[in-house]
Order: sequence, then C-alpha cells, then structure tokens
Amino acid sequence: MDYQKKHTYDAIVIGSGMSGGWAAKEFCEKGLKTLVLERGAAMEHISGYKTASLNPWDMEHRGQLLPEFKKANPILSKCYALDEATEHLFTKDATQEYIQDKPFDWIRGYQVGGKSLLWARQTQRWSDYDFEGPARDNFAVDWPIRYKDLAPWYSYVEKFAGISGNRDNIPHLPDGEFMPAMELNAAEKHLQTTIAAKYTDRQLIVGRCAHLTAPQKVHLDLGRGKCQHRNLCYRGCPFGGYFSSNSATLPAAARTKKITLKTDSVVHSIVYDEQKKRATGVNVIDAKTNEITTYYAKIIFVNASCINTIAILLNSTSSRFPQGLGNDNELLGKYVAFHNYRGSIGATLSDFKDRYYNGKRPTAAYIPRFRNVEKQETDFLRGYAIYVDAARMGWNRGAEGFGADLKSELTEPGDWSIYLGGMAETLPKETNRIYLDKNEKDAFGLPKIHFDMSYDENDEKMIKDFHLQAGEMLDHAGFKNIRLNDSKQAPGLDIHEMGGCRMGRDPKTSLLNEWNQLHACKNVFVTDGAAMTSVSTQNPSLTFMAMTARAVDFAVKQRF
Repeated sequence: MDYQKKHTYDAIVIGSGMSGGWAAKEFCEKGLKTLVLERGAAMEHISGYKTASLNPWDMEHRGQLLPEFKKANPILSKCYALDEATEHLFTKDATQEYIQDKPFDWIRGYQVGGKSLLWARQTQRWSDYDFEGPARDNFAVDWPIRYKDLAPWYSYVEKFAGISGNRDNIPHLPDGEFMPAMELNAAEKHLQTTIAAKYTDRQLIVGRCAHLTAPQKVHLDLGRGKCQHRNLCYRGCPFGGYFSSNSATLPAAARTKKITLKTDSVVHSIVYDEQKKRATGVNVIDAKTNEITTYYAKIIFVNASCINTIAILLNSTSSRFPQGLGNDNELLGKYVAFHNYRGSIGATLSDFKDRYYNGKRPTAAYIPRFRNVEKQETDFLRGYAIYVDAARMGWNRGAEGFGADLKSELTEPGDWSIYLGGMAETLPKETNRIYLDKNEKDAFGLPKIHFDMSYDENDEKMIKDFHLQAGEMLDHAGFKNIRLNDSKQAPGLDIHEMGGCRMGRDPKTSLLNEWNQLHACKNVFVTDGAAMTSVSTQNPSLTFMAMTARAVDFAVKQRF
C-alpha cells in the first residue's frame, strides 16, 4: 500500500519530446500531478547545449566526425544533421540494436526534449484535403477527425510555440496564428515570380517555422528570446528562439510544481488490470541500475515516438491482450508510413550578383503540394511538397587561372546555388510494419524490434514526377546546371515515421478513436506519430502538438 501510494500520480506521460512535452504542460496546467518518463539523460536548457556557440576552430576536429565514430555508427552517420557539434544529442547505434528485415535507418535522440532539439522546425497545418485523403482514394482507413476538429487546437499551440509565416490563402495549406515571416532571398524571389507567372496550381512561399520573430509575453515569461538567425539550431538554442520541449513546454509544466521528471527511465510495459478493465500503471527499468519500478496513474499518455510507442504497446501483454495492449485486431505495428525524401535537384543562377542577404535564415522556402489535390490527375496516389533553399556562393568557385590571375578571379562574386528537395507522401500499407522478436533481447532485456518496410512503385512514380516538375520550374526560371538526384536512401532517414497505432472510426480496422484513446483501453492515449492514419505532405510536428493538447483536454474532462 505504501509503495503504491509513493509511486502514484494523476497522469503518466511516456516521453518528453515534441508531443510528450505538450502532454506534460497541459496536464500540469490543469492541476494534475504528472510523472514524465524519459529513457534518456537529463538535458538542461541553455547549460546543456555545450556546443551552441562554438566556432569550427573551437572544435577539436573542426566539426568533422572521426572515422572510428562512423565505423561504430554506420546508421547514425547517414543523418544530415549529425556532426561533431551535435553527435551528443543523437542515440548511438549500439544503444538500441534492432533487426532490419529490410533496410531501415532509425534515427533517435534520447535525452530530455528528445528530437524536439533536433527537428527542422517547419510547421504547416493539415487541411481537409489531407484528412479526407484516405476516404477519397480508398487507401487505408478514414480519419475519424477533420480540420474543424483540430483548427482551434492548431491556433492554441501556435500561439504558445511561436510560429512565423505569411497568410498565403492556400486552401489546402490553412493559414495560422503567425508572427512576422522571414524573407525569401533574391534567387528564391525570382523563382517565386516565374512560378506565379507560369502556373496556376502552385506557388512558392517562405517556410512557416517555429521561430520567434516577434516574441510575445507568453514567450518572454519563459525566458525565450528572438531568433538570432544563426542557423545553428541543431546544437540546441540557448536563446529559446525556436520551440522545443526544453525551452517551452517543460518549463511551463515546471512552474506549476505539478511535474515529476524521471530520466534514464526505460519503459518496459503498461500494466493492465483485468478486473478494473483499465491500465493502472507503467513498469520502468532504470537505465543505470536495471532496477524495475512500477508507477501508477489513472491516465497514461504514450509519447515515446512512433516506433518506441508501438514497441511498448506490443510488449504490454496480458491475458486480456496477449498480442499487445489494445491489439484485438492484431493491427498494432502495421500500416506504418513515412515521408520519402529521396528526390532532390540542384542548380545555379548567374543573375543577381549585386544581391546578398542578412544573417542565416534557419528555414527553407516551401512549395505546397500541387499534385492530386482536388482530383486524381496522375498515375500515382497522393503527392509531394517541395523544399527550396537558395544560397549565394561566397566566391567564384568556377574560377580558372594561376597565381595573381586566379586570386583576382576568386574575388569576383560567385553564382547563386539552389536546392529543391521533395517530401513525398508514402502510403500506409499493411506490409509496412514493425514487430517484436520472440527470442532476441536488447541490453535492457526488451524484445528487439524488427523493421519490415520499403518503398513501392507509387513512391518511384512520385520521385520521377518530382524531378520532371521541379526541373521544369527551374529551367523556366533560367537556372543552369540542373542536376537530378535520387539518394536511394533507405526509409528512416526522413525521421518522420508515422502510423502503426492508427486512429479510425472502426475498432476492427484501427487502434485509436477520434480522441486518440485506445478503443479497447480507454485510459491509454497515443498522440505521437504512431497515431497517424496517413502522413500527408506537411511536416507532422504541429499536428502532433494540436492532437496532444486536444486529447489531454478530453482526458481530463472524462475524470477517469
């Protein structure tokens, strides 16, 4: 009795990242005594960002990774955001071994704040074109919610997080609560103009992003300041200029004095009480001592990030749920999807040599999806968005000559370079799945995770169409040296895993209802990427935030 009382809370949140931080904030501000379990180490805001202000020459290897590091971490070393200044924020390959039935490069960040310290910070709302997609083309299952259900919650989280952007009046990319937008540079404005003149179905806009361009009282009260346009965000921002759990939601929870944050806490499973017909607690392994502790609560939110959330639920077996908590239909771990970032295009522009830009804008420009929006018009389902990032070459890299002549040539202004990257929607298929090994265990005695996921013909067709359409836009705008690229990278490097514990209307074909509750266990909620029914072409984090705030509001009102 004393043990249970000592370890009992009103709510337990598994994970302190993007959605877990929001759950913690919302529960605490509503007066609930809340336990947050983080499997990684502590990470203090500001003092924890030890490389945030280092210059390249301040680092022992000038920002480069040593060959022995790459050899020990062949998967992690593929990540675009990894270098000497950020390697301490990423989970090393040996920390959590997994089994690749098919190639999958799983990128993780185990520390307080999770990957909210590492995300690209693009924040676009979804629209009914996205929520109605599965029903429209009869692939996967219908979302149990629509834009009107999330719209007020998008506004709620945008005001707190701080989103910069323009009101662009695009029907399938709803406008939000914006701070002043960042500015396109000369080459991007040129492309924007030529696209607007030639096409009626697409437009280039500056990216909407979670950066404070005009901090409000709600941000200043938490010690957050204006974005400095350093573009060193992946190291952690000591200014609080971009949104993260560490700079925003967790401090908001802490000031209520209702939060208990336990680090180095690896969740083993959720406890289900057969008599009460509800979950009663969470079994936790201490990452340092391997001691197991059970914590109890009336409400449990699983926000461990998509793959780990699914793994925890699959490992939460009982007589009632022999295949995993809530998994009556045996669909848990199936219909996982992700974004396809394989396609890209590079080019150069010789114009505007008298133009430059101020600072380093920490976000890309964006061309919202324009394929298959209002009707099916291609031989593939769904579509893709395009990221656009132009930069000025600091010197004439194509200079020729020798000695003084070469030196003189190098001082001449260089061309503009531009990069277009496709972010394509993959289809959630039953064959794209994760599952637990029945015999092999990891370092904590947990079943190893199997990844059985791959691209398909639909993905290949989208990459081809992206190359065709983006190449045409660049050519029309006068860009030269257009280079098409397909990285052929395995799924995973997009770091946008979604699905596997999807929302839906029917318990026979989904795991969660419209409030992100497990159909078969009403006091357990999932509001991270695992809950997604489809993946759209927008970045998912803003939707995770809105779904989490909405679900907490519902859960508290249920008075479990």
